[in-house]
Amino acid sequence: MTVIAAVTDNRQGHLALVQAITEAERFGTDVVAVNLANTTLDLTGIDTRGVTVQVVDRRAKDNQDSADMILDEITAREATRLVIGIKRRTPVGKAILGSMSQTLLLNAPVPVVAVKLPEGELSGGAFELPSGIRQVTG
Repeated sequence: MTVIAAVTDNRQGHLALVQAITEAERFGTDVVAVNLANTTLDLTGIDTRGVTVQVVDRRAKDNQDSADMILDEITAREATRLVIGIKRRTPVGKAILGSMSQTLLLNAPVPVVAVKLPEGELSGGAFELPSGIRQVTG
């Protein structure tokens, strides 16, 4: 009865961890934070509200695809939910780019909670049109 959080080293990853703690608190279970960043996951300053948070370091399994590793963690820990952070993308960005998030949404054997940045706040990795080019919709 574990909640898995896919945690990256950006705001979406932080939001996913915070939401996973909320989900675990709601269901009376623990969180396994799968650290996908190249740095150590620091839980200092994060209010866990009494929820046990265990960190699994992705770097220990570098030969495996990140999405596959998360799916394996879900199975191995008999998780009941997965929480991921997703990026807002422009229509062009959606058409061009595949993503780990999409793989997890389509293949996870448990419900997936996808959290995103507030409206109007683009992530640093969002696809934006170069200066001087207008976006045409219609």
